[in-house]
Amino acid sequence: MRLSAFIQANLPPILVEWDLFARTLFPVETGKTGLALRDHAQQILEELAEDMQTAQSAQQQAEKSKGLEPDGSQSADGKESAAAIHGTLRQYIGYTLVQVAAEFRALRATVLRLWLKQITHVTEDMTYDMIRFNEAVDQALAESVQTYTERTSRTRDTFLAILGHDLRSPLTAIALAGHYLKSPTVGTEGTQKAGTRIVTSAAGMSAMVNDLLEYGRNQLGGEMPIERQLVDVKQICLAALEEAQGAHPEFQFDLSTTGEAVDQFDGARLQQVFGNLLNNAAQYGDKAHPIHLIVEGRPDFVVVQVCNLGPVIPAESLQAIFDPLVQLGLHGQKNSPFSNSSGLGLFIAREISASHGGVISVESSKEFGTIFTVRLPRSPYKL
Repeated sequence: MRLSAFIQANLPPILVEWDLFARTLFPVETGKTGLALRDHAQQILEELAEDMQTAQSAQQQAEKSKGLEPDGSQSADGKESAAAIHGTLRQYIGYTLVQVAAEFRALRATVLRLWLKQITHVTEDMTYDMIRFNEAVDQALAESVQTYTERTSRTRDTFLAILGHDLRSPLTAIALAGHYLKSPTVGTEGTQKAGTRIVTSAAGMSAMVNDLLEYGRNQLGGEMPIERQLVDVKQICLAALEEAQGAHPEFQFDLSTTGEAVDQFDGARLQQVFGNLLNNAAQYGDKAHPIHLIVEGRPDFVVVQVCNLGPVIPAESLQAIFDPLVQLGLHGQKNSPFSNSSGLGLFIAREISASHGGVISVESSKEFGTIFTVRLPRSPYKL
């Protein structure tokens, strides 16, 4: 009997055998019931059999083996496959990805073991059936893993967005307490210094929370909204510099400008970009050298650069420096500050630059230090 026909004719015993086999993959205390373990197994088996009975070209077979089959997570009628739904629900009820993979391993083993029991000799057709079956199981597993990871990512991003939002209220209270302690009419010189430190720390935390909120919005499918109006990029950079100077009084910041830099941009968003770059430069820079903020108004672009003479960033880290939630390292520093950087500030800077139609780039060398460059195209029309 061909394998696809065997699956269709023996669904009940396959499900019973697979259920017993799958139970060995999970500790008793996990409380997985037979119904939960067998969830979608019948639909998955039916789809596997249907896939095996469908004609397949050599090109399609090669693409499937590489996980390139188009619309693999959807059935012919446009609905999600049972395997895709299975992955989503498994993530929802708390299965690990290792457990999901183990389920498919058990399903594969059960079907082949029961089928091979009633075979006396192996033919070419049977060999082909086993190949098609393994391809179909691999495809189903890929679909399940894809939806599982998508839901995991969305759950994580939702949590980060909620966390960023909920942190705002206590952070505001901390900042207000710091401003109160800074007042010369309250307490002593010691309390004023403590208040200053609190305000500085709260400002840094506020920037992190804003980045967290922007990241959550971006990852959950929201666009980076901008509101263009006629602004002077020089004044925006000055405001960002003054804010960074307050947060990092141990550093020297300077601003140099050339050309005309008035155009239609979102001033608040750009201040966030330049503030993130300045804070990044202070976090990883050398206090013995000033941090330079350079604005250049060109005919078609406004170019802003942030330069610092901190440790050199290796080339492999430069390629990922704008990606969120990555770990970077610096040359010659085992426990460098970049090793714990989430990169949210630089990620947000890149997204805001892109929303203006611009680009942000970085280069790092021992001779010139680290230079971040933001190129913002001028608007083709005037308000």
